[in-house]
Amino acid sequence: MTELTADWAGPARFLPPHQPTVRPDGSRHWSGLTYAVAFGFRPLQLDLWAPATSPAPLVVWVHGGGFMFGDRRELPETFRPDQVFDAFLAAGIAVASIDYRHALEAPFPAQLLDAKAAVRWLRRFGPELGLATERVGIVGEPAGAHIAASVGLTAHRPDLEPAPGVVGESSAVQAVVDWYGPADLSTMPRRPPPPHVAAKLPPELLTAPEDHLTRGLTGDALADASPVTHVTPQAPPFLLVHGTADWLVPYEQSEILHAALTAAGVPATLVPVEGALHIFDGHDDIDALVQLTVDFVAEQLS
Repeated sequence: MTELTADWAGPARFLPPHQPTVRPDGSRHWSGLTYAVAFGFRPLQLDLWAPATSPAPLVVWVHGGGFMFGDRRELPETFRPDQVFDAFLAAGIAVASIDYRHALEAPFPAQLLDAKAAVRWLRRFGPELGLATERVGIVGEPAGAHIAASVGLTAHRPDLEPAPGVVGESSAVQAVVDWYGPADLSTMPRRPPPPHVAAKLPPELLTAPEDHLTRGLTGDALADASPVTHVTPQAPPFLLVHGTADWLVPYEQSEILHAALTAAGVPATLVPVEGALHIFDGHDDIDALVQLTVDFVAEQLS
């Protein structure tokens, strides 16, 4: 083993980007970029798609899964594989899909810190990746929407900018899209899932995911886990899209956040998807909802 020198900087906090796969249309795809090393945990990675034309605006995609499962490569089963990523790329917008620590790996604010670290890493390496790092949006569903909203609302909180990953770059974003995410964890219903759903769940998922997420938190630390507590007039524009028949994350959660944003003077649009369940189940035009999201992001990042 090589002896470490006195000027060794310590273990790597992140890795630089490797070479992409270049597609026939000139767009590029990077898979498994390590944006941060959270010591004692798995590497935190992202996948990135960038159009041939650069510098391109960027959107960060944050997957759902109740803070308990899911990964950056998966969209909800109501969507086509890669549907969201392909739609952004077709609009000339780069998209980075990120992993983050789940609730049983680490409680809040680990998930928020991870997402912020991804934004900082993308800004650090943006010039060589062909990204317009002054034009960054974030989109998530629904645990991912909670994280995305929290990223958008906490640029004024330096205490929520510690390790892991790159330091010295901004984690602020210029637009947020929140698909059916929880906004106020204190008002989330703690009712059990329907019997036909509960029968298919492992024991870990029979506890409300927000209770796993906030275990051990009290006082201000617990309040910080609810995006609505962070609303200020300096927040970026928001688009909230939510099924009115969602039993898992009630539509009222988006109403709560929309009302707080509007009261603070933040540009915010709430789009009810009439009769749709969670993950827009039961809605017959998901293409239109994806396009709505792409159009909003494109307008805000233009």
